[in-house]
Amino acid sequence: MDTKHVILITGSSTGFGRLIAESAARRGHTVFATMRDPEGRNAKNAAEIRTLATRESLPLHVLELDVTDDASVEKAVRAAAEQAGRIDVAINNAGYVIVGLAEATTTQQVQQIFETNFFGSVRVNRAVLPYMRRQRSGLLLHVSSGAGRLVLPGFGVYCSSKFALEALAETYHYELASQGIESCILEPGAYETPIFGKNVTAADESRTDTYGAVSQLPAKMSAALAAVAGDAREVSDAVLQIVETPAGQRQLRYRVSPSASGVDQINALTEATQAQVLKTFGVGEETKFVLRSAAGA
Repeated sequence: MDTKHVILITGSSTGFGRLIAESAARRGHTVFATMRDPEGRNAKNAAEIRTLATRESLPLHVLELDVTDDASVEKAVRAAAEQAGRIDVAINNAGYVIVGLAEATTTQQVQQIFETNFFGSVRVNRAVLPYMRRQRSGLLLHVSSGAGRLVLPGFGVYCSSKFALEALAETYHYELASQGIESCILEPGAYETPIFGKNVTAADESRTDTYGAVSQLPAKMSAALAAVAGDAREVSDAVLQIVETPAGQRQLRYRVSPSASGVDQINALTEATQAQVLKTFGVGEETKFVLRSAAGA
């Protein structure tokens, strides 16, 4: 069996996505590094990726994909599938952070972050799943966060988007298992990437000003996270380990972090509790992974 995969990654212009794309291509996987506006705002990043691919003869390709736009997602996924003949792995990595008090975050800001951090994965998954279903195999990998399990004051809206992503990804994990398709979650801690310099700030300062000393929470939390940030290559290494794990042997959640925060304990408890819930409702068998092949079930 071919152990090299065709991988589509969202949010690949910088940060985790860029590192994952380059590392996976160097391991021989065919990679489609997707991003918004590769001929415009991301022209420099796209050019650097293409240059690297040429210089090192890597199976690394740049595609335009805006996770907030249905047509853009469908077009990119179709292009990747037509060029490579299949899509084995979709890595939902695109996302950003809003820093600020929950009340000070406007409705529009909340809608916008969910469009990227949550609905982006909905769009990508819906686009790739018909291909994976025909193959009777595939992996949806969702880059969440420790903030998808723990609430950080000053980052509440970001946490909310990741909590929602975790629920969606876990639902896919159960519903797709019988078709030989896996859904996994990676929960990074704080890592040094360009995202630290691109955080959006809650816009309604008049609301922030009513909180007194509590208004300083977002800044304090940001400083604390930056102080413990680790090497982002740990995340790309973790992704490769998940991708290269044989089908049927992957776990639902993976945690990688430069510091301990209790996320592993939460995951262990919820895993046991969730298993009991599925058993209570009598759907345990239907949610078990079944290894399939294109030749037949």
